[in-house]
Amino acid sequence: MEETRLIPIKIEYKKEIYRDRNQKIQRVLAHFDGFDKEYFVSDHGKRAALLAVYNSKVLLVRQYRLLINDLSYEIPGGRIDKNEKPDEAGIRECFEETGVKCLNVKPLLSYHPSLDIWKNYTNIFFTDNFNQIPDDESDRHIFMPIEKCIGMIFSDQIVDSLSIIALLAYYTKINKS
Repeated sequence: MEETRLIPIKIEYKKEIYRDRNQKIQRVLAHFDGFDKEYFVSDHGKRAALLAVYNSKVLLVRQYRLLINDLSYEIPGGRIDKNEKPDEAGIRECFEETGVKCLNVKPLLSYHPSLDIWKNYTNIFFTDNFNQIPDDESDRHIFMPIEKCIGMIFSDQIVDSLSIIALLAYYTKINKS
């Protein structure tokens, strides 16, 4: 497939196909030398997430997810609001989802979940600093040992890509120190 190694001569952002409060889908036409290719780009906006660690345990939320029709263990995260900095969004999302207020967050990593049709640049932060000592478990969250989280990834119990990337990145970081 030669097209995967070529850079388009011109990119045209065409008609917006769909929009709701969480995303917009836009038709994009890429003109290459000798052919055109149509894309449908789903823009979910920039996202931030926060990996909070307390006593070697990671803060996870339990949330219902339609595609697996089950509760999912995930790190807190979500969309960055207009005029909000990524680290502020991570702190806000963590508090909204868990009731745990984090302080002094540090960048862990940033990445694009997809490079062709899904626009959702993601910033992940981490901290071990809180405004009060959090409960290990509540109806909104659970603090789980990092080793158990890694095991849950490989036993298909933690299956969302954001949490997998964050947990593996953090686990790698602490084991290099």
